[in-house]
Amino acid sequence: MGKVLVVMGSDSDFPVMEGCFKMLKKFGIEFEANVCSAHRTPEKAIKLAKEAKDNGFSVVIAAAGLAAHLGGVLAANTVLPVIGVPCKGGALNGVDALYATVQMPTGIPVATVAIDGGSNAAILAAQMLAISDEALSKKLADYKASLAASVEERDLRLKQKIEAMED
Repeated sequence: MGKVLVVMGSDSDFPVMEGCFKMLKKFGIEFEANVCSAHRTPEKAIKLAKEAKDNGFSVVIAAAGLAAHLGGVLAANTVLPVIGVPCKGGALNGVDALYATVQMPTGIPVATVAIDGGSNAAILAAQMLAISDEALSKKLADYKASLAASVEERDLRLKQKIEAMED
């Protein structure tokens, strides 16, 4: 199974990315996490991206807020798929980070999840890795089945609450 490289623009992004780390662990996916700024440490960002494939990584996840150029810098310097996680913050509450992450020029795609969507970034990375890993594919299928089951349980609880209501 491939590994996932997670790069955060700041350690303040940890609360957003905690769900990502938990989800990667849930699926048994090895990962490495780094703090690296596209603006303050661009050489480090470029080095991480250029060496990612040779270091055994198969997918890159980039989390950043505000100008959020990290995903684009990483994507410009690797052939691996990059998943961007725009983080809330600043005057626009993450909308600026969303636009900066998703609006990439042709040839430099960054797959983008929702603002603060760290868990979904991990699931998307798992789905990418599962293309060539049947065991991981089974884990994902089981996970999605558990999501469906939880909705059915909630539907049943709703019906029970309505039945218990007095006229």
